[in-house]
Amino acid sequence: MNKVVRCFLGAMLGLSAVAQAQSGKEIMYVGTYSLRGSEGIYVFEFDRKAGTMQQLQAVSNAKSPSFLALHPSGNYLYSVNEGADKLGGVSSYSVDKATGKLQFMNGQSSLGGGPCHISVDQTGKTAFVSNYGGGSLAVLPIGADGKLKVATDSVQDAGTGPNTQRQDKAHVHSATLAPDNRFVYVADLTTDKLNIFETDVKASTVKPASTPYATVKPGSGPRHFTFHPNGKYAYLVEELSSSVAVFSRNPKTGELTLIQDGIKTLPADFTDSNTSADIHIDPSGKFLYQSNRGYNGLAIFTIGSDGKLTKVGDQPTEGKTPRNFLIDPKGEFVFVAHQDSDNITIFKRDQKTGKLTYTGQSVKVPAPVCVIMANR
Repeated sequence: MNKVVRCFLGAMLGLSAVAQAQSGKEIMYVGTYSLRGSEGIYVFEFDRKAGTMQQLQAVSNAKSPSFLALHPSGNYLYSVNEGADKLGGVSSYSVDKATGKLQFMNGQSSLGGGPCHISVDQTGKTAFVSNYGGGSLAVLPIGADGKLKVATDSVQDAGTGPNTQRQDKAHVHSATLAPDNRFVYVADLTTDKLNIFETDVKASTVKPASTPYATVKPGSGPRHFTFHPNGKYAYLVEELSSSVAVFSRNPKTGELTLIQDGIKTLPADFTDSNTSADIHIDPSGKFLYQSNRGYNGLAIFTIGSDGKLTKVGDQPTEGKTPRNFLIDPKGEFVFVAHQDSDNITIFKRDQKTGKLTYTGQSVKVPAPVCVIMANR
C-alpha cells in the first residue's frame, strides 16, 4: 500500500469517526421486570441532537433482568435475574461495539434469592451481586472473555429492624465500589447499616474493613449509595423514610462519618405513601437527584463545598413509580424509568440551576427498572 493510499484511508477513517461523534447517537440499555409483555433487556439508540430514543433490540430473558452493569471496557454487559429461583441468577452478554447489540454468553448463580443490584470493579475482574431476598452479597470473578465465573466469596447478613413489614430479615440492596476501587459499601435495608468491605479484585474476595459499618436512623432503610466526584463525600438513599444521608469518607480506611441524616426529599405538602429509590450526582458535582415512588418525582439538591445538601426543588417525572434514572455523562439529559406506567421519560437539564424540563418524549418499555448508557 503506497503512502498516498494510506493517507487517504486514514483520512476516511478519521472523517467516519468525526461523523459518528457528530451524529450524537449513543447506545442505552434498559433492564425490566418480566411483566406486561416485557421481552427482557432492551437496547436503544439515543439521538442527542433530536433528544429521542429508538429501539434497536430486545434480548430475551424471562427472569426479570432488572438491574444492569457495563464492564469498564464496554465490551460486556451484566444483568441480575431477579425472577430466578432461590439460588438467584446473573447473566453476561457480549456487546457488539459497532451496533451496541447484545449476545448472551453465560449465567451463574448469585447464591441467594431476589438479586437486585450488580456492580463491576474498575479493573473489570470482579462483579458484586446484592441478593435482596437472600440478604447476602455474592462476589463473582469475571474471565478475560467477559464471562462470569462461579462465585468465589459471599457474605450473609442477618438482623431485623423496627419496620416489621419491610425489615423482617436481612435485605441487601446494593454494593457500591469506592472511587479508589479499594472498598465496597453494601447497603442493607433491614439493618439500617452500610457494611464496609476491603476488596481484593484479583482474588475476587472481600473482608470487613477496620471500621466495618456505618449506621443510620432505625427504620430508615438503606437502599442505593453514590459518591461525589471528588471522592470525599457519599450519599445514601433512605428508602423507608424517603430521606437521604450524607457522609464524609476517610480514603485510607474507608470509614464513613455521618454529617447529615434524615434529610427529607418530599414536598412539605405531600402526605401520601412513598418510598425513595435511586440517587445520582451530576458530572459537575454540584447537584444531587433522588427518585420518589408515590410522589412520582425527583428531589433536587445543591451540594455545598462541605458536601452538605440543600433542597432546591422537585420535578414530577411524568410516569408512575420512578425507579432507576440516568443523568447522561455530559449532564445534558435525565432519563427516568417508570416501573408501573411502562415508560421512560426524557428531561433536558439546566446545568447552571440543576432544574429539569420535560422534553415531551416518552418511550414505551414494559416495566422498566434500570437505564444505563454505554461508554463512548
